[in-house]
Amino acid sequence: MKVKEIMTSPVVTVDVSTPIGDVARTLVAHRISAVPVLDGSGAVVGIVSEHDLISRSGKVAADIMSKGVISVTEETDVDDVRHLLLDRRIRRVPVVSGGKLIGIVSRADLVALIAMEWVCDVCGTQARGEHPPQSCPTCAADGTHFVHQPQPPGL
Repeated sequence: MKVKEIMTSPVVTVDVSTPIGDVARTLVAHRISAVPVLDGSGAVVGIVSEHDLISRSGKVAADIMSKGVISVTEETDVDDVRHLLLDRRIRRVPVVSGGKLIGIVSRADLVALIAMEWVCDVCGTQARGEHPPQSCPTCAADGTHFVHQPQPPGL
């Protein structure tokens, strides 16, 4: 599975010159814990998290953002992102294409993936979604043949 299948898009962002109070209001208003910071050309130059807001001093996003952002492309395997989040102990990773932000993948997106995988008990075809498909695209079995397939942790 590729990142493009689970990423959140569009992404809530702030500019490098966004005042800290506005960054905090953005997090609260959108019920998110961090926000990518973009420069004038739309490139991701940092991330401001709740932790940054309460542990660092500054006037604008550029003053307190975490720099050295790790990003992935939409074609990155989801399992690679899972390892990245765990190994680097980060909570989210921006998805970029052509130097521009096109999405973001968080731990919550990976948790949601566990909850949305279905398997056809006739032919084994996997499908993802909040609900099982109405019919199997491989064997044409009706949707009642799809069973929820939770993924064990670490796979």
